Amino acid sequence: MSSRLTFGTVKQAGAILIAIAIVVAAGIVVGQAPAIFGVEENPRASITFKDQQHNGTTVTIRKVTLSEGGYVVITDGGDEPLAVSEYLEAGTHENVTVERQDDATRELVGQLTATVHRDTSEQEGYAYEETSGEEDQPYLEDGFPVSASATVTSTDENARTDSFLVDSIDAPAEATTNETIEVNARIHNPTEYQAEQPVEVRIDGVVYERQVLELEGGEARNVTLETDTRGAPPGNRTIGVYTEDGGAVTQIDLAFHTEPSVAVTDAGNETVTVSAAIPERGFVAIEQNGTIVGTSDELAPGEHENVTVELSDDAAIGQREAVTATLYAGTPSNVNAASPITFEGETVQTTVTLAEAADGESGGDANASADGNDSGDNSSGG
Repeated sequence: MSSRLTFGTVKQAGAILIAIAIVVAAGIVVGQAPAIFGVEENPRASITFKDQQHNGTTVTIRKVTLSEGGYVVITDGGDEPLAVSEYLEAGTHENVTVERQDDATRELVGQLTATVHRDTSEQEGYAYEETSGEEDQPYLEDGFPVSASATVTSTDENARTDSFLVDSIDAPAEATTNETIEVNARIHNPTEYQAEQPVEVRIDGVVYERQVLELEGGEARNVTLETDTRGAPPGNRTIGVYTEDGGAVTQIDLAFHTEPSVAVTDAGNETVTVSAAIPERGFVAIEQNGTIVGTSDELAPGEHENVTVELSDDAAIGQREAVTATLYAGTPSNVNAASPITFEGETVQTTVTLAEAADGESGGDANASADGNDSGDNSSGG
């Protein structure tokens, strides 16, 4: 074998190795393309669908946000959609009207679910069912379709004849999130037959009171439902009285029953224990030098004791080092999208050292400001 042939062979082998390296690198780049080129790897969406009254042919989606555009699909638990929205561009849309499909077998009344779907097919229009679920799949969050459920009642009293009907509702215009209110309604049985059916009070679609009512055929009765508002989210909410297929709604302004607060009650190298009064669904985060080093489980609105926050494995916090417990609105699984809860313009948080918390020197006081001084308020800026 000549030296020229040997040198050529070496060059060829080198070229092959370079080609392999390029292919591997290209594979890595392709795999990292969303991060490198700013493309969103996981399409995101959110939807708000509230209880409402309609004529059975349309429903209204209060708000929907789609990162890549798509559709809102209305179902009632069956295999076929009852209604599909027009194509929605990427972005936020409010008060979206969705009309019933021409071939839908039932009206848009009762317990309905609105799900946000992507637009991935090349053909025009929604194609999830036509492609057996291969195209236009739902947006996902934590592995589950992005959806919301609501009860839609008909404005036509003759639309349903086998369900008790709600003729009227009377509820307080204002209340707190920690009291029992009286919700009055007039219910009547439109059939000729005696029947028993459940009657429910719902706030933003969640059941807070339920009774079983017995009415003779044609009978109407005034009913008072004692409703405990604990756990209801503060704000202007929809409150309604519902039967199987009937209902009536009104608005109620719910004020959080106490000042938002958070207090560290115990601490160690691995966990921190806190108590919290949180006015909306969220969580408690433990922060060190502005970095979150642990979060609690998601908390419903209300007061919570003995909430455990597990610190991350790499959180090296000395006993004399300060940590800050802060209330956040959002979900602990998506900390980047969460936001600190404020009260009277200040972030609701408290700062202590692990030693102080372990010794009980913090005294469960949520009034400590970010610099460790007593501020005399249940909230502080951080």
